[in-house]
Amino acid sequence: MKTSYLENDLIKWRREFHSKPELNFDVTETSKKVSNILKSSNIEVHNNIGRTGLVGVIKKGSSSRSIGIRADMDALPVNEINSFDYKSKHDGKMHACGHDGHITMALGAAKHLAEKEDFDGTAYFVFQPDEEQTQGAQAMIDDGLFDRFSMDEIYAFHNLPGMEAGTFATRAGTITGSESLFRIELKGVGGHSALPHMGVDTITVGTQIITTLQSIVSRKLNPAVNGVVSVTEFITDGTENVLPGNAIISGDTRALSPESNAIIEKSMKNIVQGIAQAHGVEADFNYRTRTNMTINTAEQARFAAMVAEKLVGKESVDGDCEPKLFSEDFSQMLMHKPGCYILIGNGIEGSCGKTLHSSDYDFNDSLLVTGSSYWSELVLEKLG
Repeated sequence: MKTSYLENDLIKWRREFHSKPELNFDVTETSKKVSNILKSSNIEVHNNIGRTGLVGVIKKGSSSRSIGIRADMDALPVNEINSFDYKSKHDGKMHACGHDGHITMALGAAKHLAEKEDFDGTAYFVFQPDEEQTQGAQAMIDDGLFDRFSMDEIYAFHNLPGMEAGTFATRAGTITGSESLFRIELKGVGGHSALPHMGVDTITVGTQIITTLQSIVSRKLNPAVNGVVSVTEFITDGTENVLPGNAIISGDTRALSPESNAIIEKSMKNIVQGIAQAHGVEADFNYRTRTNMTINTAEQARFAAMVAEKLVGKESVDGDCEPKLFSEDFSQMLMHKPGCYILIGNGIEGSCGKTLHSSDYDFNDSLLVTGSSYWSELVLEKLG
């Protein structure tokens, strides 16, 4: 593969990123290291886009054609339990989603293209902060990403544990779901645990709401359409002998179409209001969609799959994979430019097969050459 000669450098970079994770927009040191590596290959770098984001620009020839490659840089607030020597040095922070690998694959491609290849056009390498809280892509867009860098289309990777290492998957249309956050506040009448008839216990009401919410996906959505409703917090002001008068229920939902998202929101509102009214409890329901579906354009999805087939063989590429219900703020970029979100298998065994966001996950270093070579081939196929 094109970047095989960079393997040692790629592993070294990836493990350095892994050992020093940073969160959200606070990726100052990560951004600085990315910038330095790009500059070492005489790549033009533009810093402080979307606060701590940056763009590397490689222009060759005279064509106005252009392509963007995006890599996310932030880590997660997770305590790593791995024992290898490059584990996180920052307590409570971990690259548990593989963004250390995403950064490194993009850097490898940028270095190779700048130093070894000729093409006719401009390749933009976009390094984005704060994917995990889904604010980074929009911050870069608001800061003029597509006004300052007129890329024709844009692409992004995500590794996927449980999928054979080095295989690829993508699809035209929706590939990842939306994420919506909800918060339900209940106000009843607290009191003595021995006198429940003199109050309105919000635990009883809240548990009925939580249980009934789980009927939405199975009974309100078309069985052919996926969705998820997850309650992740249930907080009350009760103690061991005091029935609570107040409760907060919160969580998130996932959907693969705006129609499904609207059904989930309406159904949740009806359930909350109906059960609360039946028990004489005040209820406040808030629902906010913070991440849209990631929707690949058909032409770019076909192109991305074709490049993958040339690299690893048709048998290792699924060009019409099932959509996933996790969310991704690359969706915001695809609302402005055509492009494609691509999955690359992280492997099945060991730490590479552990689920994303788990404390014993690790990015698979064997993907670094494959991924960086893929980005190189993608740029050359488009601009060669």
